[in-house]
Amino acid sequence: MRVIAGQARGVPLYAPEGREVRPTLDRVRESLFAIIGPGIEGATFLDLFAGTGANGIEALSRGAASADFVDSDPAAVALIRKNLEKTRLGTRGVVHRLSLPGSLEKIAAKRAGHYDVVFADPPYDFAGYPVLIETVGERALLAPGGCLIVEHETRNPMPSAIGGLHAFRTAKYGECSLTFYA
Repeated sequence: MRVIAGQARGVPLYAPEGREVRPTLDRVRESLFAIIGPGIEGATFLDLFAGTGANGIEALSRGAASADFVDSDPAAVALIRKNLEKTRLGTRGVVHRLSLPGSLEKIAAKRAGHYDVVFADPPYDFAGYPVLIETVGERALLAPGGCLIVEHETRNPMPSAIGGLHAFRTAKYGECSLTFYA
C-alpha cells in the first residue's frame, strides 16, 4: 500500500500486522480520486473507519486543505499517526479515536457543514450503513456541494435516498463498490 499521487506520491504506508483489515485497494483509491478529481484541491476531507488513513492521506497528498481521521481501534489510531508523520502531512491531519456511527453526533456538533468530502469504509459486515448515511445527511456534515462516498460490498447495495442524501453514482470494482451521495 502506497500513496498514489501528489506531494507524497510513492511513499509506502505502514499496514497493521496480524490484524484482519481490508484497506481500500490502490486501484479503487486511484479510481475514487479520478472521479472526484480536481475537486479535492483545497477540500476538507473526513475519513471514517480510517484504518491506515490511506484515503485521507491520499486526499492530503493531492492537495486537500485538511483531513480528519476517525477510527475506534487504538492500534489504527496509532498507525494513522505514524503514516501522517511518514508522509509529512501530519500538520493538515487530525486523528480522532471515536466509535461510529454514534460519535458522528460529536463530530457534527463541532464541524457541521465543514466537510467537502466524507469517505466511509466500514467493515463489510457493518450493520449500521443506513444509520451512518442518515446521520451524515441529517447532521449536515457536508459543506454545500459536498459528497459522501461509501465503500461497501457490491452484493450489499446502498439505499438510493436516505437522510436527505441521494445516491448519484455507484462505481463497481468486483466485490467492492463505491456509492456517491449528495
